[in-house]
Amino acid sequence: MPEPDASLRSLVVSAMMAALALTLPMAFHAVGLGSSFLPLLLPLLLNGFLVPFRWAVPVAAVVPIASSLATGMPPMYPPIAVVMAAEAAVLAGVAAGVFAVTRPRVWPALAAAIILGRTTMLLLTWQQAGRFGLPPAFSAAAALVQGMPGVILQCAVVPVIVGRLHARRGPLFR
Repeated sequence: MPEPDASLRSLVVSAMMAALALTLPMAFHAVGLGSSFLPLLLPLLLNGFLVPFRWAVPVAAVVPIASSLATGMPPMYPPIAVVMAAEAAVLAGVAAGVFAVTRPRVWPALAAAIILGRTTMLLLTWQQAGRFGLPPAFSAAAALVQGMPGVILQCAVVPVIVGRLHARRGPLFR
């Protein structure tokens, strides 16, 4: 069983990342940057590098649904919130799992998380588009291309933040 300090740390970090994931999209939308930069996913991905798998996955799965209920973003219908919840859970889970093995190397975990998270989004978008009578290939490709600025932002921000936290506090513990 983990020490109480580790659980408390995971709780606090996860709560901060969840709060950031709920507020960051509003800031991006307020300045016209919208959803292309995947602002809800960025803190949830970062949380995967900062807390254990057992914390990262449930937080990532719940936050998109909570955001949808609280702000209407992402929408529940069509089920974009559900697709984002699945993508976020995969993103955070893969980041947490791979980083636990490759630490302090961020890139293997980041690459695996982004590839598997985007694949999850692609497959679920394909499936949902078919249910709504939309062209599945076009809908999935459009969603994939629309999120590319967000993938670039994730690749630019996450290694810097994780690296700075690692340098400042020594090896990140979980």
